[in-house]
Amino acid sequence: MQDAERPHHERPHHERLGAPLSWFLGATIFAIVCGWIVLVASWLTPALVTVAVVAVATGLAVARYGALRIAVDDEVRVGRAHLSARHVGAVTRLDREQYRHLMGPGADARAFLATRPWIDAGVRVDLDDPADPTPYWLLGSRDPDALAAAVSALRQTGPGSAPGGPQHKGA
Repeated sequence: MQDAERPHHERPHHERLGAPLSWFLGATIFAIVCGWIVLVASWLTPALVTVAVVAVATGLAVARYGALRIAVDDEVRVGRAHLSARHVGAVTRLDREQYRHLMGPGADARAFLATRPWIDAGVRVDLDDPADPTPYWLLGSRDPDALAAAVSALRQTGPGSAPGGPQHKGA
């Protein structure tokens, strides 16, 4: 069955938590300020080179930081981390207040967090694996309803062809 033929709640979920344009604007302004500082102490050519180098470096850093991908198909994948469907426990959609609470005073130090500062809602995925000390995954999302629905559907339908075992070393 093609993705377009599946009901919305059964479609795979793919999301990239890219940085907002304001972060790139901030990187550009930082590059211009660095160029201005060089211009004050030097002349135009080194200042323009400084602007170009700093703009590229900070732009790439912002883009790389915002490159976190979340996918739900045969398993839950966040960056390089993945969670087999058989280890997915309860799935909870979190609003801004609940999400911020779990990132702050309600956080468990053993939890796996995939969050970004510009994301203000998410999903908590409890792990159902007694051998894993990680109690839950906290996933930031621009569309937490779709993410929660996809993970819940994965939990109900089973792993499909996903390999077993949670392997969530780094994101």
